[in-house]
Amino acid sequence: MDLPLSEVKGIGPARLKALADAGITSVRELVMDLPREYRDLRESTPLCEAKAGESAAYRVQVAGDATEQRARRLLITRVYVTDGTETLMAVWYNQPWLKKQLPRGRELLLYGKAEIRRGALQLVSPTIETGEEILPVYKPIPGVPQKVFRQLVERALAVCEGQWPDELPERLKRKYGLCERNFAMRSAHFPESREALDAARRRIAFEELLLYQVALSLFRSGIRTGVPLEIPQGAEAEYWKRLRFPPTGAQKRVLLEIGKDMRAERPMARLVQGDVGCGKTAIAFGAMLMAVQAGAQAALMAPTEVLARQHYESARELFEPMGISVGILTGSMTAKGHREAHAAIAQGDWQVIIGTHALITEKVQYAHLGLVVTDEQHRFGVRQRSMLGEKGDSPNVLVMSATPIPRTLSLILYGDLDISIVDELPPGRTPVRTRIVPPDKREDMYGFLRREVHAGRQVYVVCPLVEESEAVEAVSAEQVYAELSEKKLKDLRVALVHGRQKSAEKDEILEQFRRGEWDVLVSTTVIEVGVNVPNATVMVIENAERFGLAQLHQLRGRVGRGSFESWCFLMAEPNERLRLLTKTNDGFKIAQKDMELRGPGELFGYRQSGTLDAGLGALAGDTALLKLTHDEAREILRHPEEEDARKILDLARETYADKLNEIAMN
Repeated sequence: MDLPLSEVKGIGPARLKALADAGITSVRELVMDLPREYRDLRESTPLCEAKAGESAAYRVQVAGDATEQRARRLLITRVYVTDGTETLMAVWYNQPWLKKQLPRGRELLLYGKAEIRRGALQLVSPTIETGEEILPVYKPIPGVPQKVFRQLVERALAVCEGQWPDELPERLKRKYGLCERNFAMRSAHFPESREALDAARRRIAFEELLLYQVALSLFRSGIRTGVPLEIPQGAEAEYWKRLRFPPTGAQKRVLLEIGKDMRAERPMARLVQGDVGCGKTAIAFGAMLMAVQAGAQAALMAPTEVLARQHYESARELFEPMGISVGILTGSMTAKGHREAHAAIAQGDWQVIIGTHALITEKVQYAHLGLVVTDEQHRFGVRQRSMLGEKGDSPNVLVMSATPIPRTLSLILYGDLDISIVDELPPGRTPVRTRIVPPDKREDMYGFLRREVHAGRQVYVVCPLVEESEAVEAVSAEQVYAELSEKKLKDLRVALVHGRQKSAEKDEILEQFRRGEWDVLVSTTVIEVGVNVPNATVMVIENAERFGLAQLHQLRGRVGRGSFESWCFLMAEPNERLRLLTKTNDGFKIAQKDMELRGPGELFGYRQSGTLDAGLGALAGDTALLKLTHDEAREILRHPEEEDARKILDLARETYADKLNEIAMN
């Protein structure tokens, strides 16, 4: 199965390099690179039923002469197509050969997404298909066109036909109705029916998820014993008495779980997740206080300098009256500042340390690190967590996630962590009121923004792009900033921030906004994490249809942090997906729906070190399968002596051997 790619006909030196650059170096890796989606060309959709944001096959006729237009570095090809029920514009970018393929009257099978552009529905960059089948679509690889990659996969499947070892025990295959492995591999790429495709993806996902979870348990059992912290009994209740507000029942429960972990001999590895505003930071500070009371240091790592400084200020306000020293370490500090910070950490002068990734650099040594808190977990991978863990004698690790994750999925993504969910919001927190604002209501919305600012409040305006693009029909932050600052809201103080600015410039603008020096902040999603401005009461999200539900909910959480009524305006044509946000503020429900719509791999917009490949992509939001494999993994680990369990344990060790060897050496 680990044959070299040279065994596959049609792979010369150039394609060999292109595939290697994409991480594909063997026949096995080529075949395991499963399609990211499929085009079902067997049934076409009438043009009159085309819906914005949805992809489908359309059997059409070219209804006019194709035109070409140059705009910046783009060549735009346009033509009208019809099927008798409707006539729509189809548009393509940088395909100069296409115009000759679009003579008036030609019949085409197009597959693509319908989008609203310039107020009208269009087919954007549809492909011209030739057959009626379920066609696999793979992640783009520079130098290897889709059609060529498809052919290479087909040849690779022929090379290893019938050779995939079917190592899952028969009992499991019967119990869960799983198909044979060789059938699964072929049908995952070139299914003869939708039923065959579903069976194939279920089999591959089940096996990978099961082995992954078993391997994570082996991973955890390989972690060294830590040093239990001698935390005074009743420290949790005493902490809550020090705060100005009463804790929720969920906050009290989770801090007790953390205290129990930190007193145990095995180092804590716990994920605390909850919705925006549930009080996770107060829980983290309680854990840090308990670590200091036990004579240890506590470190908190944040993803941005702005957020690190906010935590630093809050920590000083809480801890310094108790006689606890607090310090900060970030990448932008001067060389002298770094030296002084390193010395204070190494000598134990600082009991609580707040910082960014600078906390895990090699030069940082701790006197007695007892607790590590990582904030905004979706920015940190497994390896970064373990690097922090190596900074002390197996310190306790607490992970705070502000992105609500469906419980079944969190069991998989964070299988190396115990999980606490803060499922209660503090009393008196006003839910953010969310409305969809269509184009004809935009001027009314600007009037509302002006009234909020005149009442002393502040506003965010978030855009999907930094600068204007011909290829993407969406407003840019620069475009919106110019429109608001020069015309629509020129009487207000408007600022612009985006990811292409230098960190120092970006952080300074965010800090000025926090201090109230700007009324309106136009930005990209850089404000998704790391900004806490209680005075901001309005969040405007341009082209809201271009964001995932979970990300929209995360952005919405930037407002509603004070005692004022807050609003989120989704600038888009109304649709069912966006209406969900107007009906609920429950981040877990929204994340669940997002996973069902977009698949779990898309939910986070990244692939975290140590998470899944084929299986996670093949899930397509199947939370029932996540639960099945989780429960089966626990059953196997409860009875490791049974023959089937031994097979699975051996398979997990073999599949994740590199990761387990790494643990054994540390």
